[in-house]
Amino acid sequence: MRIWLDTEFIEDGNTIELLSIGMVREDGATYYAEPAEPAETDRSRADEWVTAKVLPHLHGPVRPRAEIADELIQFAGAAPEFWAYYAAYDWVALCQLYGRMIDIPAGWPMFCRDVQQLRAELGVEVLPPQESTEHNALADALWTKAAHEFLHTVSRAAYAPAGVSRLTR
Repeated sequence: MRIWLDTEFIEDGNTIELLSIGMVREDGATYYAEPAEPAETDRSRADEWVTAKVLPHLHGPVRPRAEIADELIQFAGAAPEFWAYYAAYDWVALCQLYGRMIDIPAGWPMFCRDVQQLRAELGVEVLPPQESTEHNALADALWTKAAHEFLHTVSRAAYAPAGVSRLTR
């Protein structure tokens, strides 16, 4: 099952500290949670940008990281296909819920697919604008799903010279 995800986090060049995670499955089911503060996340470490753009959108539910990890196993199932927008840090933040990357649940992929990479591959210049609140992990996950669906409506031929596939050399 495809799952689109987004996280909000604090990062300082050395660590990525999860503030919230949002997911939406292809069947429309959603998940959102924030790690317990201050025991499992230290919001006082947030820089000016995170304080202004992310912290105002944190509204719970708040759960222990171990509970979030267990709930995500139930939500995602045994063989999910994860997608995110600029996925690198989102993927790390998700994997860290389980410890090391090799500790993620059995059957889960060792990578996350990236909507931004798909956009670039297809040669699409602009994605539809996000109408919802940016930097709310669930709202961003829902937009990521919509952006992915938009890209699948784009004809590859419309973005490549006649007779040339953008996927081959």
